[in-house]
Amino acid sequence: LIELSNSGASGSLFYVSSDDEFIIKTVQHKEAEFLQKLLPGYYMNLNQNPRTLLPKFYGLYCVQAGGKNIRIVVMNNLLPRSVRMHLKYDLKGSTYKRRASQKEREKVFPTFKDLDFMQDIPDGLFLDSDTYNALCKTLQRDCLVLQSFKIMDYSLLVAIRNLCSIQGEARRGGTFDTHDQMGGIPARNSRGERLLLYIGIIDVLQSYRFVKKLEHSWKALVHDGDTVSVHRPSFYAERFQRFMCHTVFRKIPLKPSPSKKSRGGAAGPRRS
Repeated sequence: LIELSNSGASGSLFYVSSDDEFIIKTVQHKEAEFLQKLLPGYYMNLNQNPRTLLPKFYGLYCVQAGGKNIRIVVMNNLLPRSVRMHLKYDLKGSTYKRRASQKEREKVFPTFKDLDFMQDIPDGLFLDSDTYNALCKTLQRDCLVLQSFKIMDYSLLVAIRNLCSIQGEARRGGTFDTHDQMGGIPARNSRGERLLLYIGIIDVLQSYRFVKKLEHSWKALVHDGDTVSVHRPSFYAERFQRFMCHTVFRKIPLKPSPSKKSRGGAAGPRRS
């Protein structure tokens, strides 16, 4: 196992298997209990939706070390270490305190947040029409699953590999693998640069319990209740989908057909 430097906000430790296939994460006792309760229904939903972006749980274990019980889950690895990513975002659709800290920014491969994305990529990530529609449909189904289990505070992890940047580095003496064996969703940015996106929903073991209700009530008194990340599951799911399918992902604009161009050109300048 290889320990990853980016630990979660909850203090969990992350490891990746040597073959890059699995992520091993330490979880709290209440998270392990919650996973056990939701697994039957969760598994059924995964089978019905093979395109799901929800994490795939392969195992839940309790290991004794130093007289302590350590609970770990084994999940699919979204970000293979063999693939160089240029940017990575943890997105919730919230704006309250959703900017990466200075400490996070100083890391070799920082994880940015919603406000960072809106600043870095204000026009969003462009997908072809079929990909966009399929992705938004998958997000909708996944959010319904999470909502049915009263799960909230999850994120969409979006990692971006810029193929144009890599090709530029190759021309300057590096190497570039032209064979697409890396997976990823093809996309473009507003500059027309070719991208590969690696995405998945993470942090799904947070249920909307009394503690979260209190947390939201307190935050809503101080801040705009609609912008905080902790919310009731139905509102959280709706806001999450809206942000992803309107701000983060967008359809590539259709190019006007030659016939339309010719009609426009034949019309000549407008009279003043």
